[in-house]
Amino acid sequence: MPTIRDLVAAIRQRDGVDAAVVLGRDGLLIDSQAVPYLSSDDVAAHVPAIIGAADEFGEAAGRGPLTTAVLEHPKGLAIVAVLTADAVLLVLLQPTANVGQLLFELRRNRDHIASLV
Repeated sequence: MPTIRDLVAAIRQRDGVDAAVVLGRDGLLIDSQAVPYLSSDDVAAHVPAIIGAADEFGEAAGRGPLTTAVLEHPKGLAIVAVLTADAVLLVLLQPTANVGQLLFELRRNRDHIASLV
């Protein structure tokens, strides 16, 4: 059976992926693979604030808690996918990465991915 480490490695090997990080809802790193110049600990520490704000927005808008967020920045994208009540997947992508295909696969396989955590 695949492990979290296998999941992280498989995502990181995709074209255009700079980092694949699994973290706790508290921002503490569970597992990650990233390009050498990127600190997984540093980026993971910022994710809980994003989730908190998105959950509050979802409640105010009647949409419920965050499932997936895509953040677009000039130098790339970030996908934040809540897997379970305790675990989150963060994927950092280059601007040229095929984000649509990755989002489709994450959505389709969310339950399976969550079972690895």
